[in-house]
Amino acid sequence: MASCRRLSGAGLREVLGPAQGLLFDCDGVLWAGERAVPGAPELLERLRRSGKAALFVSNNSRRSVAELERRFSRLGFRGVRAEHVFSSALCSALFLRQRLLGGGGGGGGGGNAAGRVFVLGGEGLRGEVRDAGLRLAGEGEPAPGASEPVRAVLVGYDDQFTFAKLAQACGYLRDPQCLLVATDPDPWHPLSDGQRTPGTGSLTAAVETASGRKALVVGKPNTYMFDCIVERFGVDPSRTLMVGDRLETDILFGKNCGLSTILTLTGVSRLEEAQAYMASDNAAAKDLVPNYYVDSIADLIPGLDE
Repeated sequence: MASCRRLSGAGLREVLGPAQGLLFDCDGVLWAGERAVPGAPELLERLRRSGKAALFVSNNSRRSVAELERRFSRLGFRGVRAEHVFSSALCSALFLRQRLLGGGGGGGGGGNAAGRVFVLGGEGLRGEVRDAGLRLAGEGEPAPGASEPVRAVLVGYDDQFTFAKLAQACGYLRDPQCLLVATDPDPWHPLSDGQRTPGTGSLTAAVETASGRKALVVGKPNTYMFDCIVERFGVDPSRTLMVGDRLETDILFGKNCGLSTILTLTGVSRLEEAQAYMASDNAAAKDLVPNYYVDSIADLIPGLDE
């Protein structure tokens, strides 16, 4: 059972020493808004010099992986390439490619036979779906005489969400063969002024309620993102750490994937919440308890070799 122990001193080397790699959430862990968490770029550089992999798993579906790569660079993180980043937008597109095209091969025009995807989300998400070889509802003209039904509704973060879009999604979902997929379950996101903005989970709840359907959720805490990582990099769960700021997604994701988990207190969840879950008699609540916690990921630096 996870103990929610502060990670410091000799414990840092005990935990980080055997690790082959670390998975990091991004928002609230590596950066807050347009500012890197102090010490975060140095930590990634030290991991690289220590020969430990750093990979990134984000439930943020607003940006494409290419945009995230540029953001890493802009905020002072060197050497992070797009192939190291697994966003809910990318993984949702890969999931739909598997379900609609019947395999891992992407691109190349299989989208016509697969039908189209109706996306509730921004251009970052739409671009990942296109890059997966799928066609978007409302884009381009179907081939003469061809029928292109909408085969999936994909719900992501959409700050232009409207009643009309909701009604359109429900119309497609009247077909029981049309998939309902959500990028992530996050109900809200913190803003820099202390306020909150609705997240994908809120929009998904609206679509589920109106359509009477239940969405397949791709992002954390579900394990599909980790499946994508294992397929690409072959990581060993027993020697991989998950570092995140949200108990209900990051820490539960780590638990579901068999990873040791570290909560950083620079983001959403508070230590008191983790301690309350640990004291709970509810078995499901205990899955939300991290193995360790730090005030900031910069606290991990002393555990790495120079």
